[in-house]
Amino acid sequence: QVQLVESGGGLVQAGGSLRLSCAASGRTFNIYRMSWFRQAPGKEREFVAATIWRIGSTYYADSVKGRFTISRDTAKNTVYQQMNSLKPEDTAVYYCAAGPVHNIDGYWGQGTQVTVSS
Repeated sequence: QVQLVESGGGLVQAGGSLRLSCAASGRTFNIYRMSWFRQAPGKEREFVAATIWRIGSTYYADSVKGRFTISRDTAKNTVYQQMNSLKPEDTAVYYCAAGPVHNIDGYWGQGTQVTVSS
């Protein structure tokens, strides 16, 4: 089992920045990928960004490329998401996900609310 706890959400004006954190605990030794997803009201959950834990390669949804940056601190078992130039359409609950190679995104955090006002 892997436990994930997100933090860092909040209310920000359009154009502002926030940094989300996701701390992993438990059986973290076999994590293959850590990811961020988001779900806006009335919409399906969507992929935002991911990092391959051991090598640090990163992947982004087109909607956030150039504005969001995912990074990791392997010593702290924590993944971050720096979000710049935020837009009202970025408003959503942001979830952290992680898992081994045979169960990518198998574990989820409780989510953290990000609200961007216009």
